[in-house]
Amino acid sequence: MTKVLLEISGIHKRFGGLHALNDVALTINQGEIYGLIGPNGAGKTTLFNVLTGLYQPDEGKFTFNGKDLFCQKPYIVVGSGIARTFQNIRLFANMSALENVMVGRHVRTKASVFGAIFRPPQVKNEEAAIRARAMELLEYVGIPHHAEELACNLSYGDQRRLEIARALATDPQLLALDEPAAGMNPKETEDLKELMQKIRNDGVTILLIEHDVKLMMGLCDRIAVLDYGKKIAEGRPEEVKSNPRVIEAYLGVAPE
Repeated sequence: MTKVLLEISGIHKRFGGLHALNDVALTINQGEIYGLIGPNGAGKTTLFNVLTGLYQPDEGKFTFNGKDLFCQKPYIVVGSGIARTFQNIRLFANMSALENVMVGRHVRTKASVFGAIFRPPQVKNEEAAIRARAMELLEYVGIPHHAEELACNLSYGDQRRLEIARALATDPQLLALDEPAAGMNPKETEDLKELMQKIRNDGVTILLIEHDVKLMMGLCDRIAVLDYGKKIAEGRPEEVKSNPRVIEAYLGVAPE
């Protein structure tokens, strides 16, 4: 039987007079790639921010893996198994690629302040394990040769891969990617598609925002469409792309 991993219902988020999310409901099953599309300003990133604890919703219900995460802090959300990347890359620019990924392991480490100061054997062993895991993840996303380079010196596409590696370092069950293909050329986009398929095949569910509709239609198992903060369609890619409301949201309506 298909297991429901994430379920939200009745989500509302307001910014003053702007109703950014209006009664949004989604159900994401374990092991699928679930896409979220919509015109600019539709509320996609706002929904990501609600799901990852950066924004507190005004109303609604949010459960993940059977656990209530409504209005929880970001560190609780990531500790529960949800990791994300950002539309605007947020790496530690003056740290190496390896160090960036090691930072992502923080949520799974056990060393205390005392241990960090006095460095007993168990702390040294944990640090060695963190470094080894970070190198594995750089290899996994295809950039192990950049391990010692500063993040700011990497190409745009490699920075995107590094951000994914850092998110994977938290051992997520759900990986939320906010426009990971933005600014990529066709070859980089195809390579990214293969990486996302590999991540899913290795047991991590993916929630994906993208403006590249062709990529989404060829990658996602199911897609939801937001427009002005409301979900206007949901289903398999072939169902969504032929939905009149979706066509209207993207192309507008011809004047009578």
